[in-house]
Amino acid sequence: METAGSASSHTSATLSLPPTAGLLSCRVLDTVHQPIRQAKFEVTDPIGRRIVSGETDPFGGLTAALPEGEYRLSVTAEGYAPFHGATLVGDPAQPGTGEIVLDAVEPPLLPAPGHWELDPAHSSIAFTARHIGFARIHGRFNTFAGAVRIADHMEDSSMHVIIDAASIDTRLRMRDDHLRSADFLDSARYPTVEFYSERFIHRGGSRWAVAGALTLHGVSRSVTLDTQYLGLGTGLEGEPRAACRATAELDREDFTLNWQSVLAQGIAAVGAQVEVELDVQIVHKA
Repeated sequence: METAGSASSHTSATLSLPPTAGLLSCRVLDTVHQPIRQAKFEVTDPIGRRIVSGETDPFGGLTAALPEGEYRLSVTAEGYAPFHGATLVGDPAQPGTGEIVLDAVEPPLLPAPGHWELDPAHSSIAFTARHIGFARIHGRFNTFAGAVRIADHMEDSSMHVIIDAASIDTRLRMRDDHLRSADFLDSARYPTVEFYSERFIHRGGSRWAVAGALTLHGVSRSVTLDTQYLGLGTGLEGEPRAACRATAELDREDFTLNWQSVLAQGIAAVGAQVEVELDVQIVHKA
């Protein structure tokens, strides 16, 4: 490992390892031997428990100090076929340094231009929020509808989703009634949550950003969905379908959902951050 000493010199530094540790080190490259930066890697033990994970550096390198033993190494990168293999750390016969070459894969075919409708029976809009600082509360909206207009150039496409705010469901009636009340969604006054986008931004491979305006509790804010396009398929009746997954993180206070109760220990009963996850299928409208 090297650290910059000046514009014209470098000072070498040695990584000191415990006696029982070994070094797993390699570079992740494409088929023309260019480094793949920010590839995700995960090291697991023989029964599948994660030991360490991270991303490759700007030179495609990954390094991890591990107890000597046998491991599984997985490397994934957007637009490339994943790598899964065994590695033995601490074996003198294996220097622990090498190269992993990932093959590029073609991104899935995009849906045909035209009008598509969201299929609620095969879609979900879910969310997760923190409760009393550490527990996670999971919920979903049961009633929603949406349409997507696929343009000749995918980047010019648009979508509009309408959610029935009163359909919120966390599997606890008392909590759901509170979430529908004026303390939170105030669904009697603001019956719908809406998302509208006219910006589809290709981030590479099957990754897209869908940027738009989310209107919640009568307040509109810019929101970007981090979206993975899953490809095309055919339904039971032969209808064309397309699918994607999308995530976003919201701050409920941005939408004036400011109700809060603080416990005796000073811990907020409900966290401000809300993670949203969408699994969506759309059907071509003839």
